[in-house]
Amino acid sequence: MAKAKNILFIMFDQLRWDYLSCYGHPHLKTPHIDRLADKGVRFTRCYIQSPVCGSSRMSTYTGRYVHSHGASWNGIPLKVGELTMGDHLRKAGMDCFLVGKTHMRADADGMARLGLAPDSLIGARVAECGFDVFERDDGMLPEGPDGYYDPDGAKEYNKWLSAKGYESDNPWHDFANSGLDEDGNVLSGWFLKNATTAANIAEPDSETPYLTGRAMEFIESQKGPWCCHLSYIKPHWPYIVPEPYASMFGPEHVLPPVRSNRERAAPNPVFKAFMENQIGETFSRQEVREAVIPAYMGLIKQADDQMGRLFDWLEQTGRMEDTMIVLTSDHGDFLGDHWMGEKTFFHDASTVVPLIIYDPSEEADATRGSVCDALVECIDFAPTFVEAAGAEPDLHILEGESLIPILHGQSGETLRDFVICEYDYSASPVADKLGADVRDATMFMVANKEWKLMHFEGGHRPMLFDLANDPDELNDLGECDEHADVIAEMYGKLFTWARRPSQRTTRSAAQLVEMRTKSRGRGIVLGVYDENDVPLDLTVRYRGRKAPDMKNGPKS
Repeated sequence: MAKAKNILFIMFDQLRWDYLSCYGHPHLKTPHIDRLADKGVRFTRCYIQSPVCGSSRMSTYTGRYVHSHGASWNGIPLKVGELTMGDHLRKAGMDCFLVGKTHMRADADGMARLGLAPDSLIGARVAECGFDVFERDDGMLPEGPDGYYDPDGAKEYNKWLSAKGYESDNPWHDFANSGLDEDGNVLSGWFLKNATTAANIAEPDSETPYLTGRAMEFIESQKGPWCCHLSYIKPHWPYIVPEPYASMFGPEHVLPPVRSNRERAAPNPVFKAFMENQIGETFSRQEVREAVIPAYMGLIKQADDQMGRLFDWLEQTGRMEDTMIVLTSDHGDFLGDHWMGEKTFFHDASTVVPLIIYDPSEEADATRGSVCDALVECIDFAPTFVEAAGAEPDLHILEGESLIPILHGQSGETLRDFVICEYDYSASPVADKLGADVRDATMFMVANKEWKLMHFEGGHRPMLFDLANDPDELNDLGECDEHADVIAEMYGKLFTWARRPSQRTTRSAAQLVEMRTKSRGRGIVLGVYDENDVPLDLTVRYRGRKAPDMKNGPKS
């Protein structure tokens, strides 16, 4: 019988759910990812827990909401005591490795306080989000007047490029993420107008093929059982791609933006600030969309071709028969929809991600090629992996739920009736523009299949969308008196979530139930008037005892 012995956890960065042909894109054909969907289950309502790289990934890796793990924005360290996917899987007997990006920032102060040396086994795992690192490549090595954004970004990749003859102090920028004009001038991919040029690199040497090759090297070196987090950098910006992908798509393939003038008429103040920041204003221009989106599509097409290369190799080596494959993204990309760019708001363009799960086991045969619209959150991945590894998930720590019952056709829904997403923008320029206190610069989303409510701290009114009748989320009903009952109902769900005991992680529910009576045999007698009021065996150490009279102290 085929069984998932290993797990290949593939994550793309900033990949929109609706930019795959199996999710309905009319121009962008992704046959290899579609092939995986034909072998597994494709989920249509998978929600991230925060619309920014770092926080979203920390929720995925810990199986916990942002409010629980505390890594609320990029660069905010994950607390040293938080258990991660790697910790749970190693407990279940499965190794957990990284090939690619995590966007994790180590809790250096916490490690120093506990005496954890970064070069020790435990210290390295704590510093790398619980993974054993085959190769970490966060893929970001931009340089400004104050230095590099991440001095360790693209570290091994830059060495590899240099060894191949790409001569530069930063090959990641000058070749993989920039074009070249006829006079040899570097056309930086950071400037969106250059998205129309081809990256100045041979396609097999670009980032996505490089990481695919590294993943194959890792798998070839392992006996298992293993979980490999293959975490791609693209199609995250800089939006630039080498040939032949740079010429595959043009302005004629750019879909009309999902937005309306009504959104700008009298918007929620926080939404207005995001629409009017530099990224929003830039991506609201059609010439920007026509430059960027064809390159974005080219990056996705390249990624799909690399999936074909990887899946063919897995089949040839027999790994497809014993490896669960999970393919998803950490968030989407507005690309001008709703007058915004980037991902830092709560519309589906950002908060819904593709999710395809292929389980080779015979129990999953009945669901192959199926589509599931259950409410799924990315915190569900960790408990799913633990169950696939043959263990029971620690649900007093992991806040998601296993998707194995859906994969095996035992259920068509998850147990939840709403999903949650959070965003802390206290460190962003938007907070400064709004004059928001650090404590007020937070917002929350609660959604089910019918409604989506966005709550903003700081006294701002909520936003409400009727997902059943307005799936494009263009008509904000947050100020409509006729929807007061719906707003109250959705706030009730948000408050239910906020009251959960998320920090009670050191004892399981079963242990807490056992503690209700277990301590009675340890000598604590409270509220007992007469020894005969309780079972005598509980007070045996207090009865029939003799002691000398010591009221006047010891005799000299």
